[in-house]
Amino acid sequence: MIGDGIPLRELPGWADDDLEAAFAAFRNSFEELKSVFPSLPAPDGMAARSYFEANFVACSVSGDDGRDTGLFTGYFEPVLKGSRQQHATYQIPLLSRPPDLETLVDDALRASAGASLTHARRLSDGRLEPYPTRQEIEQGCLDGMGLAFVFLEDAVDTYFLHVQGSGLIELDDGTSIRVSYAAKNGHPYTSIGAELIRLGEIAADDMTLDRLADWLRVDEARGREFMRRNASYIFFEETGDAAQVSPVGVRGIPLSPGRSLAVDASCHPVGSAMFVSIPDLPDPEHGTAPFNRLMVAQDVGSAIRGAVRGDIYYGTGADAGARAGRTRHHGRLFRLVPKGGGEEQ
Repeated sequence: MIGDGIPLRELPGWADDDLEAAFAAFRNSFEELKSVFPSLPAPDGMAARSYFEANFVACSVSGDDGRDTGLFTGYFEPVLKGSRQQHATYQIPLLSRPPDLETLVDDALRASAGASLTHARRLSDGRLEPYPTRQEIEQGCLDGMGLAFVFLEDAVDTYFLHVQGSGLIELDDGTSIRVSYAAKNGHPYTSIGAELIRLGEIAADDMTLDRLADWLRVDEARGREFMRRNASYIFFEETGDAAQVSPVGVRGIPLSPGRSLAVDASCHPVGSAMFVSIPDLPDPEHGTAPFNRLMVAQDVGSAIRGAVRGDIYYGTGADAGARAGRTRHHGRLFRLVPKGGGEEQ
């Protein structure tokens, strides 16, 4: 739910934010927002602060339960070692989208395959059935389809690549490629971190990406069993030479560290400017100051569901991963809406 609009200057920390950085990210996906708000002026020829304050008001976002706070997490682009060829060091494949995988775009299709599914297998007789689970795929049910295009070394790192949805692969021939989300098997995402907290294996206050990875590696067999509790499985595509291609989000939008936000696209138009206020999360560029930033809805994620839910993109590599792993905080979300409604279509 979207509340009444307020002037942007009333947002917490608005006066101190680096709006030019947000403006650069906003331009990358302006055409997506323009398709929803055709009368919105192009972001040209104006300073960032003047443009936003002249054209938008800020509307507080609340969930279906009426609460105006929600969970914010972080994600990043991991860097992994890999090979084009499967051999002793590199055994774990990344798979491309299978030809018999169908996206279920309407309720009728979902009802025919299973109400909780987003993708399914199209059989030769036209019927739909649930696609294999993570466990079934890892046990080889898709072998022989020619889907593997690169092989990785570590099962836990590969699992986190599935969670993040994209990554940079440093190949053993000296080149690097980027891979990104192509599709998923359609089964609901299960958070194994939440499962470990529920079982008392890791305290909620101690749960970070590094802590989870350590737990999964202590006992390889048990770690594999827990990772397979998440039936959701991601298929990837190679997006090009890492030296020439930037990380991208939904619809191929370039991602900007600290400014791109993954949201539930059923709640917010892609390209929307979103102001995030998280009092208990230190801003990575301003020490102990609270995280109050203008961001842009430029990505989605299997675990990002609901109006007041966001996933902050921190960038590439270990430092970004550490910041992402420490981000699990509650805060508020404001959507910038064109003044006068902007003739939304």
